[in-house]
Amino acid sequence: MAGPRIVRKVKALRAAVAGWRRRRARIALVPTMGALHLGHLSLVRLAGRRADRVVVSIFVNPAQFAPHEDFATYPRTWTTDIAKLAAAGTDLVFAPTVAEVYPEGFATRIAPEGPAQAGLEDRFRPHFFGGVATVVAKLLIEAMPDIAVFGEKDYQQLQVVKRLARDLDLPVKIVGGQTVREQDGLALSSRNVYLSPDERRRAPTLIRVLGESAKAIKAGEPIESVLARGRSAITAAGFALDYLEARHAETLKPIASAKDGPIRLLVAAKLGATRLIDNLGV
Repeated sequence: MAGPRIVRKVKALRAAVAGWRRRRARIALVPTMGALHLGHLSLVRLAGRRADRVVVSIFVNPAQFAPHEDFATYPRTWTTDIAKLAAAGTDLVFAPTVAEVYPEGFATRIAPEGPAQAGLEDRFRPHFFGGVATVVAKLLIEAMPDIAVFGEKDYQQLQVVKRLARDLDLPVKIVGGQTVREQDGLALSSRNVYLSPDERRRAPTLIRVLGESAKAIKAGEPIESVLARGRSAITAAGFALDYLEARHAETLKPIASAKDGPIRLLVAAKLGATRLIDNLGV
């Protein structure tokens, strides 16, 4: 099986895209940081169903890691990633160096607001969405895809990217791909490899609590009492809880009742040294 073409320069990426455009091909972009699992590959296959040509970027973006976070140890699995992308039908992999993305003298960064300042991930990782918005904007401008696919597991990020594309009038449709889960419900994540066997056994508590909370809210229970019960259950399972919140599914603003919906439940918590996030619609 022939693998995808691999390019490392913006100029080469643009030349490839221009060639497809001349043949009136519809182009999809799937931005990733590598360490690909079935969740990523589901996004690649979704892109393939929606477009004629699929570009996957692999770039571990230093701008979205704080000094104390795991940039240096973030898993990098290039050889297996390329094999998986070949099997998934990827046409081109854009794998730039840090110097290609942020050359000497780089001085422009995007400071997103709205869903990027919802008091969720931004409260614990205040640097994060500025780094995401800057690199995603660059990728969208460089590849100029018709659609770009992002996973719903990183739900706040998905809403930030949708707002970014809308506010900057970028001619691209942002598509969310459903979260892929293990048999016990745990959302697939590159960071799951850090979990010990005992932690892995307890990790599905998050999706169980989300499901029970969604069911209770649908049944008419007050949102705050449902969230309080959920927070207690997560803490009792040994997590250090960052947040469990019910938010408007598009704006991510706090809501007081089910009438303020549509509702998205979002959670983040640490289990040992591993921080997990998840979300579920109500």
